[in-house]
Amino acid sequence: MVFQPTRGDLPARFGPGVPNVPPIGPAILDADVYRDPERYELERIRVLNRSWQIICRSEQIAKEGDHHVWEGHGESIVITRLEDGGLTGFHNVCQHRGARIVEKSGTNARRFTCRWHNWAYSTDGRVTGVPDRQDFDKNALAGLCAPGLDLGEWGGWVWAVLAGPGVAGPLEDWIAPEVAADLGAFRMEDMELVEKVEWEVDVNWKVAIDAFGEYYHAQALHGMGGKEGKDARHSTTHVHGRNGMYFVPFLGVLEELQRTLDHTAHAICNYQLFPTAVANCQALHTQVFRAVPLSVDKTRFEAWELRYKTDENDDPEYLRLVEFYWELYKAVIQQDVDEWVDVRATTHSSVYQQNILSERECIITHFHRVCNDMLAGGNGLGLEPERVEASVRQE
Repeated sequence: MVFQPTRGDLPARFGPGVPNVPPIGPAILDADVYRDPERYELERIRVLNRSWQIICRSEQIAKEGDHHVWEGHGESIVITRLEDGGLTGFHNVCQHRGARIVEKSGTNARRFTCRWHNWAYSTDGRVTGVPDRQDFDKNALAGLCAPGLDLGEWGGWVWAVLAGPGVAGPLEDWIAPEVAADLGAFRMEDMELVEKVEWEVDVNWKVAIDAFGEYYHAQALHGMGGKEGKDARHSTTHVHGRNGMYFVPFLGVLEELQRTLDHTAHAICNYQLFPTAVANCQALHTQVFRAVPLSVDKTRFEAWELRYKTDENDDPEYLRLVEFYWELYKAVIQQDVDEWVDVRATTHSSVYQQNILSERECIITHFHRVCNDMLAGGNGLGLEPERVEASVRQE
């Protein structure tokens, strides 16, 4: 029988006493956050490298020696499954002259060799072989290794902090206990990857993340007006730590949702996973969206479709429904991606100076406050839920 998520002991996200939005308020966002190349370079070091980021599904590196090469925002890393089931990983940069060591993901790794000069590395990044070692300064080679990563697994995903161990704190604290508990009800660790779709888009990475931080656009862009639009006015938004989540009633179930207060069964449940991922969960299946920055105005946008593990003979109707809804979702996602062409067209317009955000777009406001705080040397915490009266302008 296919797993059915339920609210259980989770806090009510709808009902008496639950506000629609936290007291963050409307805001003004400076347009330069999406186009300033100097800011982007700072984001790479102070935000992206110092954050827990989703890298791949655990099932993609399930066996000893399985390894995954990931590249984004100017970085290249390789992560390997160990004999004891743990993970090890390092920056995929040869310590000789800076070439990429491992070209692509694979299996059965015991060590890695840079093909340029045959420098050899253990799976944890230690330099174990140097041809003509006697020709080098022995002090320069002593204890040499490629810089390591902080690694963890949660929800069936492999996560990494590129700046190394101890920089970002524990993974579940990064997600925020409230968000981890709510998202955990969907048990992504019991799901399997159905499909991953990628687009390369000519917009800043934050454009893609912001697009999934609000439901306001659905009526216009996706044609979800009428009763669906009215029911969506009952949606609720919550901010915890660096992250946010919002819940939108399914069409035609508002009364049932208000009676049972089970958002996991009767609502779209959207979870921002700062900085580069968003989980979009429903009772049947889940999509995870990830924005991988490539430059200040180029992003690899990914949509991962997950479903609960089941045999075709056990529940063919479940598989049919998931396939049907995933095809619908891909068409909806394509509408979002297509709209970014219009965003790109005016990114550098002389009259595009600001973004005017409503109180229901408060997850976007909070996201940029966290970015600004980390750019200024902070850790992105302690920023909720103060009311923002004026702006979240670039510092």
